[in-house]
Amino acid sequence: MIQQVTRGIKISVETDFEGSFLKDNVLHYAFTYRIEIENQGKSSVQLLTRHWKIKEALNKTQYVNGNGVVGKKPIINPGEIHKYKSGCLLSSPLGAMKGAYIMIDFSSTKKFNVEIPPFKLSTPFVLN
Repeated sequence: MIQQVTRGIKISVETDFEGSFLKDNVLHYAFTYRIEIENQGKSSVQLLTRHWKIKEALNKTQYVNGNGVVGKKPIINPGEIHKYKSGCLLSSPLGAMKGAYIMIDFSSTKKFNVEIPPFKLSTPFVLN
């Protein structure tokens, strides 16, 4: 499990390879990732947006930006954890992701960035 704390918000990430399939005669590799967002701070926060950089082994890079995570903009009170699962498709068996959430601190009403630590996406067969 990969973990990082930014301004009292702990991000933990775990990944899985789900399999490969052909789409439009191109081989794709499916990965899922599970994220836990733990508020270790003293103020309630809300996740507003997400920003991802997804890099593949063959130097292809994708950027994903959007509101919330999986259709939600969770409010996370002190001591609480928000969990979600999502995924991505790569055209190579190796890749990596990193990113950031923009959150708002309800005590100060200020927005701040929370770093999502870099994590690898790899198929089991390339590790041998």
